[in-house]
Amino acid sequence: MRLTVTSHLTLDGVMQSNGKPEPELNDGFEQGGWQVPYFDQDMDRLTADWIAQAGAFLLGRRTYELFAAYWSQVTDPGDPRATRLNGLPKYVVSATLDRVQWNNSTLLRGDVVAAIEELKRQPGGELQVHGSAALIRTLMQHDLIDEYRLLIHPVVLGNGGRLFADGTAPAALELIGTKTTSRGVVAHIYRPAGKPEYGSAAAQQEGDIVTDSVGRQVTSGP
Repeated sequence: MRLTVTSHLTLDGVMQSNGKPEPELNDGFEQGGWQVPYFDQDMDRLTADWIAQAGAFLLGRRTYELFAAYWSQVTDPGDPRATRLNGLPKYVVSATLDRVQWNNSTLLRGDVVAAIEELKRQPGGELQVHGSAALIRTLMQHDLIDEYRLLIHPVVLGNGGRLFADGTAPAALELIGTKTTSRGVVAHIYRPAGKPEYGSAAAQQEGDIVTDSVGRQVTSGP
């Protein structure tokens, strides 16, 4: 299975509590639910199309608990998200849960990275990650992600948990697709492209000729 990541982000990279306020976390973040005003028919179709490609889900503890509490109550057989989230296998990465009760859920224990590598070797649709910021950073560290789907919302919050927080493994990404919704959310689809490359924008001088970082002559001679 291909491992894909779907994340809803603000322009300043916040992904925390995008769908609803979560005062029970008691972490001082008071801007929960910031994604809701941007959910339109375009996003509905886009995310439903992605969910339809799932063969299984890989979730961190917090996202698993949120999804289980909500989606297990949605029983409409015509809802493409509910039918797949409720019916397909769900693998949960957690160091604190003792058991998982949502239908078709499995708690990953022991060598989680090896377990995920084994899941990726299985045939079927995508192994999809939603939310689960800490899990995504672990997957990045071990080069396990095959595709990123980052939905960038036109809002700046100034604080909150970020996907690419300090300490995230450096990575280069290749843009392979872009879609924009009617409310200005831009979905960037990336695949990994190895490690970042570095250079210098400073002018280079060879003899009397000075060139910029792309080789254009800036000046020559005195």
